[in-house]
Amino acid sequence: MAFLALFALLLATDWAAIQSSPGNFLVYIGTYTRGSSKGIYSFRFNSSTGDVTPLGLAVETPNPSFLAVHPNQRFLYAVSEVDNREGQKGGAVSAFAMDRATGKLTFINQVSSRGGGPCYVALDGLGKNVLVANYGGGSVAALPVREDGGLQEASAFIQHTGSGLDPRRQQAPHAHSINLSRDNRFAIAADLGLDQLLVYRFDATKGTLAANDPPFAKLNPGAGPRHFAFHPGGRFGYVINEMQSTVTALSYDPARGTFKELQTLSTLPKDFTGGNNSTAEVQVHPTGKFLYGSNRGHDSIAVFAIDQDKGTLTALEQVSTQGKTPRNFRIDPTGSYLFAANQATNNIVIFRIDQQTGRLTPTGKVLEAPIPVCVKFVPAN
Repeated sequence: MAFLALFALLLATDWAAIQSSPGNFLVYIGTYTRGSSKGIYSFRFNSSTGDVTPLGLAVETPNPSFLAVHPNQRFLYAVSEVDNREGQKGGAVSAFAMDRATGKLTFINQVSSRGGGPCYVALDGLGKNVLVANYGGGSVAALPVREDGGLQEASAFIQHTGSGLDPRRQQAPHAHSINLSRDNRFAIAADLGLDQLLVYRFDATKGTLAANDPPFAKLNPGAGPRHFAFHPGGRFGYVINEMQSTVTALSYDPARGTFKELQTLSTLPKDFTGGNNSTAEVQVHPTGKFLYGSNRGHDSIAVFAIDQDKGTLTALEQVSTQGKTPRNFRIDPTGSYLFAANQATNNIVIFRIDQQTGRLTPTGKVLEAPIPVCVKFVPAN
């Protein structure tokens, strides 16, 4: 427990240093490449003034629907969310070198994701491996990172098996995200088709994944877990459930890599009568005081307060994203702004975050981007 307390203190100290020294950031936007979209776009963001400058197309690449940045901030990785690549079944992950002065990306290489429809990538804490979740294939894989930032073929691959309650959406596994624990020892995969958070023991040096004991945490039947986020203190985790429009708070045992459900709340207002809704992204504020989740249909960001001792949630508000289908959003590194990416209206709406209450206020600034589905920040040179 002493280690966890020290780790939490370091995280808080790092965030306080970032917040006290706001500056310039690159904002990379992943898209679906249909219509006018060609790949990954970039903007320059000044967190002191809130000003944003468009930089245009950073690189042309097919369906880069989710992005991840290397810890050394020199390389960016993107899925190619397709079901067939070069005549072979399955999608791919691409590696790019970043020019942090111009925002441009230079292609390094591409390797198979080992499954169809890759939809999520993450770097381990040491930057030795890219982990990928394949929605269509219902699988996860680890891809070792080369010295030059390029990727090697998968060093680990795990095919999920089984089905869920809904015969239309859960007839097979659908791995929707994969995240690393704070200590880099466990990988957590949210599988929408199985209603499970699968936990794998992870070895960054070898690039291996092995089922934990127990191998998963079970969620409500028909929930459809999509994305997951750890609390910065390391004792709690949160999963947003796409199909039931809920968010589940869990306690986490970092020694064993196990979860226990604490609470499940709706992401929608009680009087919502708008018909279909599905949730998408979930993120914890850098202070650990607030949780945010996106609603597609209600087209809003749900805001929750987090009890720092218990990890439980209290609903605060649902704020319109001023667009349609907010598939993704991102809190900037200073914790001052939230960028909501509206997939169906080709815009990104910027909100200011109240540091005391967590509530969102539109800044009036709206960015244009074709079919935006992922937002990532990188310090700019």
